[in-house]
Amino acid sequence: MKRQDYISWDEYFMGIAILSGERSKDPNTQVGACIVGSDNRILSVGYNGFPNGCSDELFPWAREGSDLETKYPFVAHSELNAILNYRGGSLEESKLYVSLFPCNECAKAIIQAGIKTVIYDSDKYEGTPMNIASKRMFDAAGVEYKQYVHSGREIKIDV
Repeated sequence: MKRQDYISWDEYFMGIAILSGERSKDPNTQVGACIVGSDNRILSVGYNGFPNGCSDELFPWAREGSDLETKYPFVAHSELNAILNYRGGSLEESKLYVSLFPCNECAKAIIQAGIKTVIYDSDKYEGTPMNIASKRMFDAAGVEYKQYVHSGREIKIDV
């Protein structure tokens, strides 16, 4: 008889997204993303960080200060990194699991990439103008978005 207590696809893929976020060197915010095909195969992953070739030691991680003294003009978000990391062709009809609801800039990239479903964990910025813009664009483009429902199961990884 097969085991009955295995994790669901949603638990698995959100777990991959959250674990990917742990690669981020951002001292304040760690976000991960996992793109999945219609056959439940992982297509790509990403996390928030600086573009290739931009040293984590030379660019700022600050949240406050003048524009060029903060991380904001330099950091690529996890969703964009996952889209850009994909090397296999089209992302049409795929799903994106992400630990934080996408900003308006990532929403544009998600729509343009052809991703049709976004499953997010936290909606920390709900109600902000950029969050509202993301949802308006998703609604207009027919991108389904839904919050991940935690199962309450504890999954421990010993490494």
